[in-house]
Amino acid sequence: MTDDPQRPNPDALLLQADSASRGRLKIYFGACAGVGKTWAMLQEARRLRAQGLDVLVGVVETHGREETAALLDGLEIIPRRVTDRSRHHAFDLDAALARRPAVILMDELAHSNAQDARHPKRWQDIEELLNAGIDVLTTVNVQHLESLNDVVSGVTGVRVRETVPDPFFDAATDVVLVDLPPDDLRQRLKEGKVYVGDRAERAIENFFRKGNLYALRELALRRTADRVDDQMRAWRDASGQDEKVWHTRDAVLLCIGATTGSEKLVRTAARLAGRLGSEWHAITVETPSLYRKGVARRRTVLHTLQLAQNMGAVTATLSDPDEAQAVLRYAREHNLGKIIIGRPTPSRWIFRHWLSGRFARRLSLLAPDLDLIVVAPDDAYPPNKGAVAEGRAIHEKWRQRLHGCLAATAACTFITLFSKVFLPGFSPINLVMLYLLGVVLIAMRFGRLPSIVAAVVNIVAFDLFFVAPEGQFAVTDAQYLVTFSVMLVVGVITGNLTAGMRYQAKVARHREQRSRYLSELSGGLSRARLPADIAQICQPVVGAALFSRCEIWLLDHQGTPVAPESRTLSTLPDAGIMKWSVDKGQIAGAGSDTLPGLPYKIVPLRASAATLGLMIIEPDNLRHLMIPEQQRLLAMFAMLITGALERLELTRREQASRVTAEREELRNAILAALSHDLRTPLTVLFGQSEILTLDLSAEGSKYASQASEIRLQTLSTIRLVNNMLDMARIESDGFRLRTDWVALDDVIASAMRSLEAILPAEHVSLDLPSQMILLQADGPLLERVFVNLLENACKYAGQAVGITATRWQDKVKIDVWDGGPGFPVGMEQQIFEKFTRGHAESATPGVGMGLAICRTLIEMHDGKIAAANRPEGGACFSITLPLPPLPALGEEPDNT
Repeated sequence: MTDDPQRPNPDALLLQADSASRGRLKIYFGACAGVGKTWAMLQEARRLRAQGLDVLVGVVETHGREETAALLDGLEIIPRRVTDRSRHHAFDLDAALARRPAVILMDELAHSNAQDARHPKRWQDIEELLNAGIDVLTTVNVQHLESLNDVVSGVTGVRVRETVPDPFFDAATDVVLVDLPPDDLRQRLKEGKVYVGDRAERAIENFFRKGNLYALRELALRRTADRVDDQMRAWRDASGQDEKVWHTRDAVLLCIGATTGSEKLVRTAARLAGRLGSEWHAITVETPSLYRKGVARRRTVLHTLQLAQNMGAVTATLSDPDEAQAVLRYAREHNLGKIIIGRPTPSRWIFRHWLSGRFARRLSLLAPDLDLIVVAPDDAYPPNKGAVAEGRAIHEKWRQRLHGCLAATAACTFITLFSKVFLPGFSPINLVMLYLLGVVLIAMRFGRLPSIVAAVVNIVAFDLFFVAPEGQFAVTDAQYLVTFSVMLVVGVITGNLTAGMRYQAKVARHREQRSRYLSELSGGLSRARLPADIAQICQPVVGAALFSRCEIWLLDHQGTPVAPESRTLSTLPDAGIMKWSVDKGQIAGAGSDTLPGLPYKIVPLRASAATLGLMIIEPDNLRHLMIPEQQRLLAMFAMLITGALERLELTRREQASRVTAEREELRNAILAALSHDLRTPLTVLFGQSEILTLDLSAEGSKYASQASEIRLQTLSTIRLVNNMLDMARIESDGFRLRTDWVALDDVIASAMRSLEAILPAEHVSLDLPSQMILLQADGPLLERVFVNLLENACKYAGQAVGITATRWQDKVKIDVWDGGPGFPVGMEQQIFEKFTRGHAESATPGVGMGLAICRTLIEMHDGKIAAANRPEGGACFSITLPLPPLPALGEEPDNT
């Protein structure tokens, strides 16, 4: 049955089924522009078309290169579409999906799409094409990879804004490295084969310096090598070829043990990995012998492993009774060809010295294909901080062994007396079984050494009292020598096995206890609904698991730790130390490197963003807290509690966001309904007031001024209602621009005419360019912006108002200023929020909607608006709008 094929992995089968209907992505990868990625992609497209495949050109950027453009001859090119907000042509994704070719070419993977495109990035368009079963050929440079963006920025000094996520790059079916030496690339630049015109000379002096090209080339080669290494590992895992390490790259594995691990060993491995330019791993194997070394030795191993992790190693803790087998299994799984171990400390005892070198000999015997590097130990070991505690532990261990030896002697005496008094007629062979039973019982209760003593004492007692001649060590029958030998061997083996099982049961019991505490804590945290519930659930569980008293201090809105309702600590923690732990996110107190003399330990509950609270542990015995297993359990507790607090915080934010969204939706609905119902009566009221004003003025009535004031206030209310209705329409996505070519001075003049009653034209200072400024905008909505700004200025500043327009390059800046009191300090940005006013208790009429409408409408025109106080006094609103290129003579305007 061992020859049966292995059951396939369900996840792998699902991945194969999904990839069967998904298109293939082939990326042409290079160090920078000009290495020939587009050329190689077009050559591949022509080869596929010659094979009869349906090849479609989606996007290919030739950048004016005639040789590249010539390769497009004979290839079908999909027409590009014109975007809504500009006259730039963009890739037509819907047309490509409807055309559904076998292969499509999409140059410049990291390109950003137009604002009205379905996806903001081109790689997202490619993702949709791949999901539709279309194969894609594309190109990308190394500086566009998200993980290398900051590295490239540090090398070249140029920050690339367009990036591609690394998972998308790694998911590509094929990656083809297109490489070119720096000297050849610079020569191509000089010949004008990369950039046309004077751009080539500027590129050679700036981005394409030879040092930059060397660094980019190295990054591209290393990134491609990492991908190939991942593919090689995946193939070995899938094909079962992981029995042998392939030395395709130098990778180092450091083994840290109780007698072969030191800081020198870690630094040696780090230096070797640095010289080789490879990754390195550091592991330790938890064996029963490691547990018998004592707490101080295990703590040293844990400290050494932490040092390796801080120096950049990938660390792991394995659990296996056979240390050599565990190390070799890990090396083969991760394809690590060099194993570094430490040379054990020399021993005066020959047998002990032979045992210390057994690990290296087993590695050499079991893995002749691996390189084994043995590092000499430190010349002088630093004093062990836990020497006193370790001495006490050893004293306690030998005291227990002495009690076991005395118990073995007492058990032998009891068996001998019992056999002499109650079993006088039993044969010696049957009595041997009683003595072996005593050895087993001693081994189960006291361990290995007392069981060996019991076996020896039992043999002596059996010889003296049950083997003729009795009372002497002389043996008349030689067969009893075999009995003695078998009895000794069986007793020792049985004692060792029983002691080992006893120890394994003890370890399993402790692990089960820790697992039970973790399970209990996880179950309690899953039921917690408030942060205070977490504190009540965690304190008793953590305290019982760590033999200590525990408190969970949560942070208030100011970041100050708040004591829990149920206090368990005997001393009040120092507020300054807690504040330091919150700010630094580091452990302080007993057993740490910061204030180790404190009777308690402060563990920050730190999430990815910030510290959420503190867990304070006050152990009954510090030695219990320093056990490595307990430290790992403490770290696991902290991680679980932090995750629960973060979950509650995210839930709270999600609920607050949902309530805010629902409140905004309800308010917008009420505003829309209210505004719609108010428009009809206000329109009637305005018409009647205007008729009344005209009639009273014609008659020369003294009430004509009051009628005119009613008309003005009605008109102001109508504008306010229109603002609320427009905001409701905008937020309900029922608002679209109707753009056309409009003159800026016409828009401003129309806005001033609508406010002539409250702001005469002679009171507005205009400073507009003599040359007409044409905007592609929605004229009525842009007029609404100036009406709101001018009305706002008239409310707060009287009639000291001005408008200034400045044109530069492809933008126009318009300043609407006044001579009023200006904005309150810090309110320059908040005034653009809905229902926000500069002075909440002001007597000036309004509800704070006008500026919010202005910002929304300007942003819909791809512009920006900002507010600031003028140095000479008053407020200033600055509007920046784009100036698109004017249409050619006879060309139809782009109305959308």
